Amino acid sequence: MRTRALAYRIIRQFLRDKRTLALLFLAPLLVLTLMHFVFGGASPAPSIGLVTVPGTSQETVSQQLRQAGATIRGYGDSKSGETALEHGDIDALLDLGGAAPRIALEGTDPAVSKASLGLLQQALSPGAAVSGSMDGKLQVDYLHGSASLSSFDAFGPVLVGLFGFFFVFLLAGVSFLRERTTGTLERLLAAPIRRWEVVAGYLGGFGLFTLLQAALIAWYSTSVLGLYMEGSFWLLMLVNLLLALTALTLGTLLSTYAGNEFQIIQFIPLVIVPQVFFSGLFNLDAMNEWLRHIRLVMPLYYGADALKGVMLRGEGLASIWPDLAVLFGFSLLFALLNVLALKKQRSI
Repeated sequence: MRTRALAYRIIRQFLRDKRTLALLFLAPLLVLTLMHFVFGGASPAPSIGLVTVPGTSQETVSQQLRQAGATIRGYGDSKSGETALEHGDIDALLDLGGAAPRIALEGTDPAVSKASLGLLQQALSPGAAVSGSMDGKLQVDYLHGSASLSSFDAFGPVLVGLFGFFFVFLLAGVSFLRERTTGTLERLLAAPIRRWEVVAGYLGGFGLFTLLQAALIAWYSTSVLGLYMEGSFWLLMLVNLLLALTALTLGTLLSTYAGNEFQIIQFIPLVIVPQVFFSGLFNLDAMNEWLRHIRLVMPLYYGADALKGVMLRGEGLASIWPDLAVLFGFSLLFALLNVLALKKQRSI
């Protein structure tokens, strides 16, 4: 009888907690659906550019590359092809106009570079009916990185942003929740202070440790782990700081709608996990175009894109400022929503 009464109490407690029921039944379905769309499509074929050169066996090479599954784009000269490669429109560029065939690889993704190089070497092999193209030694150049670039170097920038974002989000949410549950925030709001001053004060206090964390992650990933770093260390710190600030404001905002630490954890499958899939850690080219647009509302996507630009492509502020502007916009939006959310405590 007592066992049945205890079980009945737990069942009623679950039935009253709609958020826990959603986490138990709907969150796994959401994650499985995202994994289906991310991993269920066909592997994207390398995109290879060919510089148009009259009097060469280019048509034969192009036909063989298409038969191998590659996407081919033609360019009238080497300069336009190199521009497309630099902008990320193609993964590799083949120029048959010199004394020897020249292959230029974008280089930031080792798997894509290896696949592109393998297809090109197969198409240019002596047994591929284009032996005349191989009179000279094949020249392979990398626009970014090198042949020794590892998969960890390629994924490293995304992981740097992901772990910083996740831990700041979690700790900010739990810490701000404790301020509410222990009565500290309630006593503070009883004082003659405006809501925006409360939010600014909390963000300033938490922000100091966010700054230290961003600096530590940037230093450790490049100096200790030896992640490939082509750009400025200070830009890396700036991106990390803005990404952490976004996580800080988002964590404090969502903590307003949580009653305990467990409910903060419940936000992870709904807020953090989808951002992992759309951050660039996985190749999204195989997904439907409409589904790829979801990444545009994911702060981690912009942070990871900026980190990859700095660390792998050596981009400067002029190239990554749109990502930084979006991250700052997210932070400002979440901070304003924090001010409005404090109305739940009292009107100031």
